[in-house]
Amino acid sequence: MSALAAALRDAAPMVERVAAGVSLAAEFDRIAEEGLSTPRGALIDLTHGTLRRYGRVQAIVRQLSRRERGDALVEALLWCSLYALESGRYADYTVVDQAVRACGLLERWNAKGYVNALLRGFLRERGSLETRIQADPEARYQHPRWWIEIVRNAYPAQADAVLQAGNSHPPMCLRVNRRRVALAQYQERLQQAGISARPLGNEALLLEHPVPIERLPGFDRGEVSVQDAGAQRAADCLDLADGQRVLDACAAPGGKSGHIVERAQVALTALDADAGRCARLERNLARLGLGARVMHADCTRLAEWFDGTPFDRILADVPCSASGIARRHPDIKWLRRADDVAAFAARQNAILDSLWQVLGADGKLLYATCSVFPQENDAVIEAFLARTPGAVRLSLPDRGAAQGLPDAERDGFYYALIRKPA
Repeated sequence: MSALAAALRDAAPMVERVAAGVSLAAEFDRIAEEGLSTPRGALIDLTHGTLRRYGRVQAIVRQLSRRERGDALVEALLWCSLYALESGRYADYTVVDQAVRACGLLERWNAKGYVNALLRGFLRERGSLETRIQADPEARYQHPRWWIEIVRNAYPAQADAVLQAGNSHPPMCLRVNRRRVALAQYQERLQQAGISARPLGNEALLLEHPVPIERLPGFDRGEVSVQDAGAQRAADCLDLADGQRVLDACAAPGGKSGHIVERAQVALTALDADAGRCARLERNLARLGLGARVMHADCTRLAEWFDGTPFDRILADVPCSASGIARRHPDIKWLRRADDVAAFAARQNAILDSLWQVLGADGKLLYATCSVFPQENDAVIEAFLARTPGAVRLSLPDRGAAQGLPDAERDGFYYALIRKPA
């Protein structure tokens, strides 16, 4: 059995289930339990690559198929095979041959001729086909139409770049734990290990090429963590100082919590509403050798967790559409719906109103999302300020813009710092 045929056999059902509404993370959890033979890296390549091009591969199949929408698994196999053809990793004839073999492995023997004909048709008509599908915005930008419209309205001059970034491979950035090792010293150790990187900030090193975490010197000893440079702005913008009482209200999996306790000697309480994610948060803090009070709780249900002592600083890293990190989770674009944005905004407003009650006088709250949608960002903050007497929005301590857009160096994050009157 060829490795590509087997990988297509395993990837196609995963993509089929995502198309039906299942998250890709849930699919990887499922295959971990089933113990499929295809290496995880090969499955990540096929599933993530296909879903990044989902609008495009769907449009190609629609253009070339003379069938009405048929077998969902065969369609998913075609989408994965088209991605494999366009990836440049395989010879064209290899992909066609292996896709036909995958039909047998999936017990879709009757689809062999159809799959063979459609893929060969794509190779013959590639030039004219490109012109035809460019008229379809979902095929051109590989995002849902409603998503494209929000981005175009919000960032007319930057919309194409934002959408293109959402289809790209994400950068890999490290956060050096300066309690353990200096930035320049760790960069030198990376170079000795054959890993090229350059500084992006106080603790950030951007890798020239992603590597497995097993190759990172000192990772198990807590000397370094993997964290996007955009996410690292949270610790920069919280205005931390030793001795503060700090709350990370939506903390798991713990990247920002870890950065907070690396930065300053604070008493950190880290909340999350998901028990499994709390366990992961505790493991991450243990790896860093740093402590915090981790609690499984919904931050809006104050009676269940708040002990009555106000916080000096609060990080409200709220649930959101994740539109700024879609390239890391390419299924998000297709699982989200337009009305989800308003639902997230309602939840974000509720979180702000609750956390304001536990912020001490003259304390500061940092609102954070990994979204590029203004409805979850400026609109939420403006509404909060309008209904909250005394709340004042401050300039960000790192002097950066509130809205960071995804680019080659970092993901898209939004930050707003609000002070409570003394």
